[in-house]
Amino acid sequence: MTPQEMEQRIVRYGELVPCRTAFIDAHTPGSDQKENFTIIGGGVSEAADQHVHIRETPGFNIGAAGQPPKCRNSLHSHRTAEVFFVLKGRWRFFWGRWGTAGEVVLEEGDIFNIPTGIFRGFENIGTDYGMIVSILGGDDAGGGVIWAPQVIEDARDHGLVLAECGRLYDTKKGERLPDGAKPMPLLTEDELKAFPETPVADVVPNFIGRYWDMVALAANNPAKVIGPDALIRDRPGFEVELLVRGSIPKSDYASDRHEVLVAMRGHWKLSWDGGETVLAPGDTCAFPPKLARALAPAMTGEASLYRIRDTDDPAGPTRH
Repeated sequence: MTPQEMEQRIVRYGELVPCRTAFIDAHTPGSDQKENFTIIGGGVSEAADQHVHIRETPGFNIGAAGQPPKCRNSLHSHRTAEVFFVLKGRWRFFWGRWGTAGEVVLEEGDIFNIPTGIFRGFENIGTDYGMIVSILGGDDAGGGVIWAPQVIEDARDHGLVLAECGRLYDTKKGERLPDGAKPMPLLTEDELKAFPETPVADVVPNFIGRYWDMVALAANNPAKVIGPDALIRDRPGFEVELLVRGSIPKSDYASDRHEVLVAMRGHWKLSWDGGETVLAPGDTCAFPPKLARALAPAMTGEASLYRIRDTDDPAGPTRH
C-alpha cells in the first residue's frame, strides 16, 4: 500500500469537516452551537449535507462531537452500543427520561460505554472548545436516533421538523415535509416505560473507564478496555484497547480484523510495507486487515492511543 493510498484511510484532526445542522436540536438554545463529525461510516446524522470522511465501515461507525463551553447535546437513545471517549475538555454526561436519573463527569481520555436503552445527553462543562469521539455499533449505526419526546417538541418550536423516515427539514429555510410524508411520532407513555431510569450506582462501576487507570493497566501490554474479559465487560461487536509507550507490540504485527487507531496523546509513527506516516492527537486511521504494521511513539513524552477492532459478535445492546 502506497503512502497516498494509506492517506485516504486517515482522517486528520485538523481536516475534520463539521456539520452544524446534523440533528433535530440544531436550533434549540443551548444546543445550537454544537458541531458533529462523521469520520467512519454514515453515522446517524439526520442532515442530508453531512460530510462523511470514510464511508466504508468495519462493523462500527466512528464520529465526534465538538462543542463550546455550556453547549449540550439533547436526550436521545440508540439500539446498539454508543461509546464515547473524551479527546479534549471536560464533559458532563447525564441520563434518564428528563436527564435526572444520574450524571457523571469525564476528563480527557476517560471512556464511557453508555448502556443501551436509556436516554442520554452530554454537555461541555470545560472552559474551552471540547471534543468527544464516539463509537457506534453496527454498519448502519443502529438504525438512527431515538429522541426523548420533549426534544422533538422543542425543535418544532424552533423551526426543525423530523420526518418519520429520519430526514430533517428546516422550516426557517423554507423546507417542508414532502407530500405524503409524516412527522416522526412522539414516543407514547407506554413506550417510554421501556427506557429505564438507571441509577448511578449501576452505571459508574460497570460502564466507565478512567484514563489514568487504563494507562496503569497498559504499562506492559495493551489495556483491554471494552471486551468480554476487559475493564468494561461487553460484546458490542467491537473491542477497545488503550496503548501507551510501554505496551506497543515489540515487532511488526498483522491482524485479520479491521483496526481503527485514534491517537489520544502524543504523536505516533505508523509504518507498514510501503510507507510510514505520523498520527497526531485526534487523527483517526482505518487500518486494513492482514497488512503488517508497526507502531512507535514519534517523540518523547506522554503517548497513548485507542485501538478499536471489529469482532464476530453482532451489534446490539450492551451485554454487561
